[in-house]
Formats: sequence, structure tokens, C-alpha cells
Amino acid sequence: MENLMFCLNATGPIFLMMVFGLFLRKVGILDEDFANRMNKFVFKIPLPFLLFSDLASVDFSRVWNIKFIVFCFVVTLISITISTLISCLWRDKSILGEFIQASYRSSAALLGIAFIQNIYGNAGMAPVMIIGSVPLYNVMAVIVLSFFKPGQNGIDRAVLKKTFKGIVTNPIILGIVAGLLWSAIGLPFAGIPAKAVTSIGNMATPMGLMAMGATFDLKKASAKAKPAFAATFIKLVGFVAVFLPIAVAFGFRDSELIAILVMLGSATTVSCFVMARNMGHEGVISSTTIMLTTLLSAFTLTLWLYIIKSLGLV
Repeated sequence: MENLMFCLNATGPIFLMMVFGLFLRKVGILDEDFANRMNKFVFKIPLPFLLFSDLASVDFSRVWNIKFIVFCFVVTLISITISTLISCLWRDKSILGEFIQASYRSSAALLGIAFIQNIYGNAGMAPVMIIGSVPLYNVMAVIVLSFFKPGQNGIDRAVLKKTFKGIVTNPIILGIVAGLLWSAIGLPFAGIPAKAVTSIGNMATPMGLMAMGATFDLKKASAKAKPAFAATFIKLVGFVAVFLPIAVAFGFRDSELIAILVMLGSATTVSCFVMARNMGHEGVISSTTIMLTTLLSAFTLTLWLYIIKSLGLV
């Protein structure tokens, strides 16, 4: 019950922020144009700052664990491949990019550290998991959303060139590269500059959630409920059921196993919606999956935690 309450305290405010955005739209304070501009702002400024601060604050020399990092990287890559293969089942090709991204991309950085701190009192292996998965999450999201952009007919040289340019100039990629370089070089990330960067980054989640709530369309969401529910099942149950036993077989225990659980089975991150809308996608699958996974993840994470605790693995 304690873990369930913690999970609800972590996911409840996120869901309420979406509802608040929807409420602001209904009472006329936010309109769709303003919400779209706010979403664009989050994509270009706070979200890259958030990713930069997450990675720049990690001490590579202290947390480096090559076996764990490689495991997180490989499992993330396989998860993306599985999501891509499953997406071939949908006839509506315009939703493929969103479906793939929403199926694999967790709120690992936001929820991971808080979840592990609640159990162990410190961040544990969350920063290492972030190194192994979050950069790949974002890089592959840019690639997937570029290649599966609605209205794009096939892949030719012009599309490849445009996609490559979009990847190397993408604010998310630039934030990741800058954060990794900052951490790898060993530059200090503290004091007034760090607080300023962190404060800007902290705007990403609440603003992104309100923008998503303000543009949420229940009629469109209902029309695409089947792929959204499928993505939700994959995100909260499927990948955990497949890869958590493999993690146990590799000898991962305690905070390592909890970090892997968060990586595999936490709610789809709001960044999915922000990126989808800013890269030419409708955003319906993304927003619906984020809402569903946020609502249900408190219960599924608690169940998974209960199972691995009962087995004496944490």
C-alpha cells in the first residue's frame, strides 16, 4: 500500500496537469493556437535544457557500470525494434511514428530517480540507467518520427537529406550531446548557472502537460483507441514481462533491478507528445497513451514491485 500511494503521488499530479490544461481550454483561457505555440516553446527551450541538466549532473567516473549500461542500451534498442514490428499491424500508416515512440519511451529520467530514492534513500542506479537509455530514447524518437511522418511518400535522397538535417539540428539531440560532453569532460555543474538551467528545464513537464491537455480531442482519441490501448499494454506490461526475467538472469538486483523496471514499465513521457506535434504528427496517439499509462502505471509498477519483492530480488 505504501508503494501504491507513492506511485499515485508521482503519477496523480501529472494526470491532473493534463486535466487542468483541458479545463483552461474549456473556459477559454487557452486556445489551440496558444497551446501549439507553448508546445513549440517547450520543444525548443525547456526540454533540451531538462535533458542537458539530467546528463550534465551525472558523474561518469562515480556511476560507470559498463555491464548495466550496455544491458539498458541493448534492451532499449530491442524494445524499439519490437515496437516497430508491431506497428506494421496497423493499416493507418499515419500513426506508425507515434505508436512506436509511445510504446517504448518511458519517463525514466523524471520518475526513475524519485522512485529509487523513495525505496533506497538515494538515486542508486537511476543515473546509469539514464545514460544507457535516455539518449537512445530521444535519438531514435527523432529518427522514427522523421521517417514515419504523415504524408511522406517513400524514402528517397531528398527525404534522407532532410531527415539527417532534422536529426543533427534537433534541439533534443543538441541538448543530449551537450549534456554528455559536459559530464564526460568533468565540468562542474553547480551554483547559480546550474540552478538557472534546472529551473528552465523544470518548466518542460508542466507546460507540456497543459499544452497536451488543451489540445486533447476526445472524439479523435476514441477513434484511435485500439492502437493507444495496444501501446499502453506494451509499455506497462509487455516489455517488463519479457525483459525483467532476463535482467534477473544477468544478475541484476536491488536498485539495478528497480532502475530497469522503471526504464521498461513507467508511464510514457510527455516528451512524446511535444516531439510528435513539433515534427508534423497529429499527437492523438501520443496524448492518449500518455494519459492511459499515467493513470495505470501506479498500479502496474506497484504490482511488479510486489512480485520482485516477494521473490527476494530487491
